[in-house]
Amino acid sequence: MPIYTYICKNCGEKFDLLVGATLEKPEFKCKKCGSKNIEKTLSSFSVGAHHDKSNSSSGSSCPTGTCPLG
Repeated sequence: MPIYTYICKNCGEKFDLLVGATLEKPEFKCKKCGSKNIEKTLSSFSVGAHHDKSNSSSGSSCPTGTCPLG
């Protein structure tokens, strides 16, 4: 079951919800104020670049090892 991050548009609370696969559509609401005025946002774990150390001997993600990415 995926975990989604939501932010309440009324109070600004940011929270995670575990979303299961059910026939009934669950009613999502803010855990702090109870508002249903919430919006799904990107979770911090899902944002970022893939780093594959197997591409070069220097361990850099760039083939030349001189890219400005850290």
